[in-house]
Amino acid sequence: MLCSRYLIALVFSVITTMMVTQCLAAQTESNVTAPEGDQAASESPDQEPAPPAAAAETPSAEPPKAEPAKAEPPKAETPKAEPASAESGGAAEASPEVLAALQAGPRALSLAFRMAAKRATPSVVVLYAYGQNGDPGDSSETEVPEDELPLLERAEIPTPPPAEEKLTGLGSGVIVSADGLIITNNHVITGATRVVVQLPDETRVDAKVVRGDPDSDVAMVRVDFSEPLDPISVGDSDKLEIGDWVLAIGSPFKLEATVSAGIISGKNRRLDRIRRSSMLQTDAAINPGNSGGALIDLDGKVVGISTAIATRSGFYQGVGFAIPINQARWIADELDRHGKVRRAAIGTTLVELKPRIAKQFNLEPYSGILVYQIIKGSVAEQAGIEPQDVIVEFAGEQVRDSIGLQEAIERKPIGSKQPIVVRRKGKRVELTVELATVDDPTGQE
Repeated sequence: MLCSRYLIALVFSVITTMMVTQCLAAQTESNVTAPEGDQAASESPDQEPAPPAAAAETPSAEPPKAEPAKAEPPKAETPKAEPASAESGGAAEASPEVLAALQAGPRALSLAFRMAAKRATPSVVVLYAYGQNGDPGDSSETEVPEDELPLLERAEIPTPPPAEEKLTGLGSGVIVSADGLIITNNHVITGATRVVVQLPDETRVDAKVVRGDPDSDVAMVRVDFSEPLDPISVGDSDKLEIGDWVLAIGSPFKLEATVSAGIISGKNRRLDRIRRSSMLQTDAAINPGNSGGALIDLDGKVVGISTAIATRSGFYQGVGFAIPINQARWIADELDRHGKVRRAAIGTTLVELKPRIAKQFNLEPYSGILVYQIIKGSVAEQAGIEPQDVIVEFAGEQVRDSIGLQEAIERKPIGSKQPIVVRRKGKRVELTVELATVDDPTGQE
C-alpha cells in the first residue's frame, strides 16, 4: 500500500510538471512572437534607405518627417521583448499566475493539513501506565532502544514521570471535555495501578478515574485540573467515506504530538481481539505509542481513536485501524456515567444477506438483515418477530448491514420501545420492540 501511495505521488508530480512545461512553452511562444513582429516593423525603415533619399530630392518631403513618430511605438514595445531574450529562466519568472494556479491545489491541501493539526494537537495527551502484569498495556508498544533512533536528540524523548512502580504501558489519549474526560484504548490502561496523564504543556496529572471496556477496547480516564482543559472538536464518523483524507496524531516511540497523513482505506473492519467494534481502516502511519490517539478529518475534528495495526514486523506496514468516534464517545460516556457499558439487545441471531445466503432462502441479496434464530422468551419473540423475517428498518432508519443494525440497537436506551419493520413472505410488517439487555434479552432484569 505504501508503494501505491508513492506511485500515485510520482504520477501526480509528472502530470504537474508536464502541465507547467506546456503552459510556460505557450506563454514563451506568445512573448517571442509579439516582439519579433514589432522588431520587424521597426527595422523596415532602416532596410529601405532609398525612400528618405528620394524624399530629399523632391520639395514635398514633409510627410517623411513624420517617420520618426511612426518608429516611436516599437521603441515603447522594446521592454516587452526583454523576457523573450531570456528563454531559459525569464519565461518561468514571467508567469507567476500560471505557477500559482498549478500549485493552488497542493498548497490548499498542505494548508488544510496544517490547520487541522493545529486545531487538534492541543487536545492529544500522553498516557503512562504503571503496575500492569506481564507485557505493557499496548501489546504492540515495546521499548525501543535509543540507539535504534540515532538521529534523535535525547531531549526529544520524554522521560516518564518518576514512580516506584515500573513503567508498563505507554499510549495516547484524546481530551473530549473541558472538565477532564479523556478517551483512550482499554489495552493501554488495563490492569494499571497508576495512570499519569501528560498534557500538551508537559504538565503531568495522576488520573482519578480509569475505566475500560475490553469488548470494544475503549477506555476513559478522568483527571482533576485547576483549569479547564482544551477539548477536541468531535466529528461524525458515520459520514466518512473511503478515500477521505485523515490525520493520525499521537506519540509513536514516545515522540509527542506526531502527525501523519493518509486516507480512509476501508470501513466496518472486524478484528478478532475486539469483539464488539467495527473499525475504520487507514493508511495514515500508526506505530507503537499511537494507541488511543486521535484520527482527525481536515476540519480538525476527531473521527476515530487509533487502536491497532496489521503487521508482520510489529511496526507500521500501511494498514492501521481506528474505532469510530461515534462508538468510542458513546462507550466512554457509558463508562463515565454508569461504570460499565449497558448494551441493549432484542435476543436474535442476525445474518447478513450475502449472495450465497440469500440464494438459500430465496431472497434478494443485501435486501435487509435475516433473522436466523430467536431466543425463547426474548423481547424479539414478544414483539412478534419470527425466524426468517428480514429486518429492513429499525428506529425509523433503513438497515445498512448486520454490524450497523447491531450498533444501532445497542446504543438505544434499555427499556425504550423502538419501531422495527420486517419483510415476511414478501409483505411489509410493522412491529414495536422493547429493548432489553445483552445479559438478559427477555427483559425481566
